[in-house]
This record gives sequence, structure tokens and C-alpha cells, in this order.
Amino acid sequence: MDLGYNILIVDDVVGNIQVAMNILKEDNYSFSFAKDGVQALALMQNNHFDLVLLDVMMPGIDGFEVCKKMRQIEKLAEIPVIFLTARVDTDSVSRGFEVGGVDYISKPFQASELLARVRTHLELYRSREVLKRNNISLKVKMAREQKRLFTELEETQKEIIYMLMEIIESISDETGEHVKRVAQVSRLLADKHPALTDEDSDIIYHTAPMHDVGKLAVPYDILHKPDKFTPQEFEIMKRHTTQAHKFLRGPNRKFMKAADIIAYEHHEKWDGSGYPRGLKEDEIHIYARVVALADVFDALLHKRVYKHAWSIDETLNFVREQSGKHFDPQLVDILLTHKDEILTIISA
Repeated sequence: MDLGYNILIVDDVVGNIQVAMNILKEDNYSFSFAKDGVQALALMQNNHFDLVLLDVMMPGIDGFEVCKKMRQIEKLAEIPVIFLTARVDTDSVSRGFEVGGVDYISKPFQASELLARVRTHLELYRSREVLKRNNISLKVKMAREQKRLFTELEETQKEIIYMLMEIIESISDETGEHVKRVAQVSRLLADKHPALTDEDSDIIYHTAPMHDVGKLAVPYDILHKPDKFTPQEFEIMKRHTTQAHKFLRGPNRKFMKAADIIAYEHHEKWDGSGYPRGLKEDEIHIYARVVALADVFDALLHKRVYKHAWSIDETLNFVREQSGKHFDPQLVDILLTHKDEILTIISA
């Protein structure tokens, strides 16, 4: 028999404790004893027991109350309790099981019965503990495996974004450098925004380069036209937001979903005059509002086929004037407060 089993015997009659110990010592258990319920509960709080043999009729707290209290204490709730008593009437037996006892042995003890029932409940208890530990180990293993898989999925999403970013860069060198700068400026704006977390900032940084992925569907001659668009050409250009949404709307993974939001909504305006859906204010996702400001700010400061590069003062004045119109006023305040850091990024 396993020498690691510890049994607590609770009885206000010392002779009964001695009788039980004499019978059970055959199996080399370790014993502790208590002569009342208060002492028993104190011992259980400070020691580990695999089984409690509990007398019912005791002064102060009786055995039923002791068992009931055990079931209310997390560390004691699973310890099996066998009631030892001369009271074998139906009501007493039923009460014992109601308060959480696992068995009922009548006094005077029959040695073979006591040994057999104690062995049975100790083995059941140890088996439950082993199963519980194995279940916990399995849950930990599954949680680690799930985390690993999520990490791999996120890395795969990033790789897809980087590949698409390279394709976007192939359209023109200025577009390639632009998306990198937009990502860095967007991360800075997100870092300084009180409502965005570090995770939000990381997501925005990795997905901001996708804001113009829909331009892959725009005809080359329109995309690189040096003159002002005709109304028809502008309508075709505007479709890059909805084309991006068609590309990206399927996966429900955080990076791809964020890329979809940004590409779809980065031309919406705070006052509702943007496209494609005419969203306004908080109807526009915060990720898209961040990237919209970073996108326009960088674009104004750099030469394009259809425009010259604006000066820093011209660009800052435009951003101030468009606060509450094109741009989220809170984000404009953040940009102006940290303009030196942002200009360092853009001029690098």
C-alpha cells in the first residue's frame, strides 16, 4: 500500500480513534487525529490529507457541520469523508450524503469492512487527483499549442502583407517608400493616442502599408497620369478602396481584418465628405483615421507625378485647417504636438 496516504481520524472518544488506527495500521497509512470539529478543520487547513474518518456526534460542531464546511473551502472540498457513527437511521445516512460524505460505516467497526472501504476511497481519490493533474497538463499543453498556432498565423499574415507590399512597391518607387513612411508615422500617432494599446499600435504598423493595395486594380495610365483626373477617371481611382475591400474582406484574422479596414476607409473624412461610403467621425474606424492622416501628411511633403512637394509650413497649415473636416481633431493635435519626431521619420 502507498505509504504516502495520510488519514485524519476525528472522534471525541480517544478509544474509538485507537481502534480505527489499530485496524488501519495493517496498511501502513500515516495518521493524524482530532477530538472535535474545530481542531479537525484547523489541522486540515495546515496539512494535506487523503481521507477523513469523521464521527458524527461530537460536542460543538458535529460531523455533518464539519463536512459541510469542508465542501465550502476550496483546498478541502475534494477530500473524501467517511462518516463513523452508531447512528444508522435513514435520515442520518441521507444527511451524511447530502453534506458531502462519500460513505458511512457504523460502530463498532468491522475490521474487514473498514479496511476495504478506506482502500476503495483512497484509490478513487488518488485516481481523481491523477486525472485532474493530467487534465491540467493537457489544458496547459493545448493552450501553448494554440498560442504557437496563433503566432504562426499572425506571422503568415505579416508575410502575406509584406509580399503584397513588394507588389505595391513595384508600381513605382515613390509608392514603395511612401507606404513605409506611412507605417512609421501611423505607429507614432497610435503610440501617442490614449485610446490605443500597444497591440493596436503594432497592428496599425504592420497593416498601414496595405492602405493603397487596391491601386493594383487601377489602370496604369490613370495611376501615373500627370494631369488632373477627369470625373470618370477619378471615379475609377476611387474604386481602389472598394477593390481592396474585395481582396481582403474574407479572413477574420486580426492583421488581415485591420488591413481591410484601413484600405477600405482611409479616404473617408471626419465631416462625412469622403469616400466610398461617406462615413463621418467615429463611424470611421480609428485605424483608418490614423492612417488617413499619416498618408496625406507624407503625400503632401513629397513630389508626385501630378504635384510638386509642399513645404513643411504649407503642409502643417493644411493639416490645421482640415482638423474637424478631413481629419480627426484629436489625431491632428497629436501630430502637431509631435511634429518634429514625425518630420524626422519622413525626412529619413
